[in-house]
Amino acid sequence: MPTALITGITGQDGLYLSELLLSKGYEVHGIVRGQNNPKRELVRRTVPDVHLHTGDLTDLSSLIRAMATAQPDEVYNLGAVSFVAYSWENARVTTDVTGNGVLNVLEAVRLYCGDDLSRVRYYQASSSEMFGKVQEVPQRESTLLWPRSPYGVAKVFGHYMTINYRESYGMHASSGILFNHESPRRGPEFVTRKVSMAVARIAEGRQDKIVMGNLDAQRDWGFAGDYVEGMWRMLQQPEADDYVLATGETHSIRDLLDVAFAHVGIEDWSGLVEQDPRFMRPAEVDLLVGDASKARDRLGWSPTVGFEDLVRMMVEHDLALLRAER
Repeated sequence: MPTALITGITGQDGLYLSELLLSKGYEVHGIVRGQNNPKRELVRRTVPDVHLHTGDLTDLSSLIRAMATAQPDEVYNLGAVSFVAYSWENARVTTDVTGNGVLNVLEAVRLYCGDDLSRVRYYQASSSEMFGKVQEVPQRESTLLWPRSPYGVAKVFGHYMTINYRESYGMHASSGILFNHESPRRGPEFVTRKVSMAVARIAEGRQDKIVMGNLDAQRDWGFAGDYVEGMWRMLQQPEADDYVLATGETHSIRDLLDVAFAHVGIEDWSGLVEQDPRFMRPAEVDLLVGDASKARDRLGWSPTVGFEDLVRMMVEHDLALLRAER
């Protein structure tokens, strides 16, 4: 039975990855920050077979302890301060966790492995936010990185540190450059879940409008459940490498609103959406769309859930939650 250790297990990716690995017969361990983390119960309820350890990406000693206890064959570093807007408010914390945290996990793996670095395979959650002010369309593994947020800068640091550990120490360390991937498990602070929750509440007569930022930003949105399959496939390869995971399609926030409102029978949402400068990014990422041909050719990976089905899934989930409260 292979063993995996996951940081960021309380997020949507961590939960979907845990379910995937458990279905494949893995023993799964997860690191949760803080003894009283309210999301600890969420993990226990969703994936009760996961073994949880207390740890912190900014505390190397806690990561070393988790490695020694779990004794993993694979480590998936999904932990980060992942809400981009927050990174402008607190660039220091974002850098410490999302950037330096990667170095800590890599170092914990290296120290645990000792002279046999083949003992552990490592996955780093890189991000399409690293492309920022995009230098080519679509973006691929070789595209120049030009991050436009403290979060993106921190992710670039972690991405290149992973490459450095692979090239310097011979570690089996791969990075997945994942484009936006969403699900009903996405946090309410993210735009897709913000929209799905608000549309459900409007349809149920519990909310009057949505206040949004830039409606013209374009993203490549896929389903998180598909993307964790790609993570796992990366670590099954004989050689470590970096891979873009994306759908290859781009949609605007307006498209997101169109599909979400249409699902509840509202065709004209113009009177239900307001724009507020407070929700505009200081430096916008205008167009993200990925070329996942390398992952398709080498990993046999491709997304199974399209954009419209994804949005409908999220709205339907939030409608069901509201109706269950009645």
